[in-house]
Order: sequence, then structure tokens, then C-alpha cells
Amino acid sequence: MRSWRLTLRCAGALAGVLLIGTTAGTAAPARAPQGRRGPAGPTSSLSVPGSLTSVAAVSARVAWAAGYALATGVSSKPVIAAWNGTGWNQVPVPGIKSAFLTSVAATSARDAWAVGTRDVLEGPPVIVHWNGHGWTQVPSHARGGAAQLFGVAAASTRSAWAVGQASGNNPLILRWNGRAWKQAPVPSLADGASLQAVTATSARRAWAVGATVTGVPVIFSWNGRAWKHVPSPNPSPIEGTSLLGVTALSAGNAWAVGGYLLRSQDKRLILHWNGTSWHQVPSPGSGILTSVTAASARSAWAVGYSGNASPRPVIMHWNGTAWTNVPAPPGGSTLLGVAATSARNAWAVGDTPASTTLIIRWNGSAWK
Repeated sequence: MRSWRLTLRCAGALAGVLLIGTTAGTAAPARAPQGRRGPAGPTSSLSVPGSLTSVAAVSARVAWAAGYALATGVSSKPVIAAWNGTGWNQVPVPGIKSAFLTSVAATSARDAWAVGTRDVLEGPPVIVHWNGHGWTQVPSHARGGAAQLFGVAAASTRSAWAVGQASGNNPLILRWNGRAWKQAPVPSLADGASLQAVTATSARRAWAVGATVTGVPVIFSWNGRAWKHVPSPNPSPIEGTSLLGVTALSAGNAWAVGGYLLRSQDKRLILHWNGTSWHQVPSPGSGILTSVTAASARSAWAVGYSGNASPRPVIMHWNGTAWTNVPAPPGGSTLLGVAATSARNAWAVGDTPASTTLIIRWNGSAWK
């Protein structure tokens, strides 16, 4: 059986390995973050050697993108860029020389989180916070040995979640209570698991998704008191299934995306929560979906890639009735993150065939 254990990846080196999923929440419009300009000044996109793994949008004028830049050897540098309504500005991440950022979330222009993992999987995971003036490191207080964080979501300045994998292949969930990050109890899974994405609609409602080491999809639900394991459809119990992204609009409306193997071919997976159970929704085409976002019950986006040797970006849209494929602009390779604030404003990030960062935007009629 093919192994579907999820690991942090370098963009472009897919080779049949599932990608990291990300999720991003939305909040009320706020003042745009004032990021420090990179050497070339603000641009409509951002092109550096590396990959962007996640994007979070607060309004048409406020968005964040996070990922990593390739450095010497096998090391990498964290990358965070801010959208101010006219251009993307790269913002310094002080104190972290070598790390991958895997997810970013924001509640306003003055409150954002980014998480990730260090190049050498030793010590605590990476957590940084934006307070409206700069990014600073925040202790994770994750117990045990090496840990990795793959997803972050924030419901308010006093309530946020980060998920990933602890030592021993155990699922990891951290909670921000407004003062500190603390490790939360997680349901026990015999096979261990990696949690790849998390979303929260309030302090009492959240979802986390991922997969076990043996390729069984995992869904956890937060009810305001505890995390509980929720049954998930598994279209490929023999070859493997994984969930990589999740988003929720309300207690009765949520989406999760990922992929599964069918006769050794990658297939897209989309699940929907209707308030009672998760069920699979038709998703035409091959490939893997890495991230999902919803602006309303009638407008949602899912992104990913198809093909391993020469990946091509995948974009899908939900119109309230069905998921359909939407053309991606030329020049992309993989898409790893997506965020939307309305039916006319969405962002997607990833990388190009040349292993440089990629940012594209939906303007209401096309992705550019």
C-alpha cells in the first residue's frame, strides 16, 4: 500500500507526496497592514525563490501570504508578505533564520498569526504574531520532543488554534486563550495522525482535519469544551485518503478537501458538513486539493494541483449547486492556499515551475 503520511514539502518536489493544507478565516474590513517594502517595492505579486503555502484575507485591502524562500543548501527562510490594497510588501520575520511557514490567519490588520516548522525537526514549532507594527515570536508550549505545525485559524484576538504533529506521530492541537498558547487534549488514535488544517467560526466552534499514518482521513470537532473525533467518508480505504484543508461558514455548513488514491492515481476529494454528518461531494478531475475557503453558502473556492512530474494548478468553484473547474492563469505549478472575502475578491498562492513564489487574484470574472 502506498504511504500517504503527510510531511512538510519543498515546492516542486511533489513526487507523489501529499501537500500541506491551509486554511484562512475572514473578518470585518480593517486598516491595511503597513509592511516593510522589499528591494523592488510593492508589486501586484511577489516573486522570490521558494513557495507560498498559505494566504489569509481580511478585506479587499488587507491580506497576508506566508511561506518560505530557498536559501543555501537545504535550508530555507520564512517569508511573509502583506497586501495593502495596491501591492504586496515583504515583511521581516525577526529572530528566525531557518524555517518553513505553513499557515497564516488574521482577524484584522492588527492581529495575525503564522505558524510552521524548523528546517531541522528539533525543538518547538514556529509561531509568530503580528500586532499591527511587527512580527514577533511567541512560545508554543508544546510538550514533548520535536513538533510541527501545519495549520492555524483565529476566531478573535482571544481565541485561536494551531494544529500539526507531535513526536511519535501524535496529532497536535494548541490553543491561544488571549495570553498564551497551551496544548489541548486530543482524541487518541491507534495509528497516530498528522493534522493539516484548522478553521474556527467562534470560540465554541472549530474543525481540524488530517490523516493517520496509514492513510485514513481524520476529522476533529471542537464544541467549546473538548475535541471529538467525527466519522469521515473514506473513498479509498485500501490505497489511502487524506484531508488537507477545511473551512466553515456556520455550525451547519463546512467544507473539507484533500485527495485519495484510486488504482495508484490521485483523485480530488471534497467533503461537506450539513450540520449532521460529512458526505462526499462530486469533484470532477484528477489531482489533489490542498486548500478551501468560502465567502458565502453560494461561493467557495478550492485549489490544488494535478500531475506529479509536471504539476499544473487546479482551481474549483462552488456556486451553491455544484463544483466546477475554473481556468488558472498561465505560469503556475501548484496552488497551496486560498482565501476569499467576497464573491469578487479572492487570493490563491503557491509556486511556479521555476520554484518561485506565486500569487494570483480573483477579480470577480477571472483569476490573474
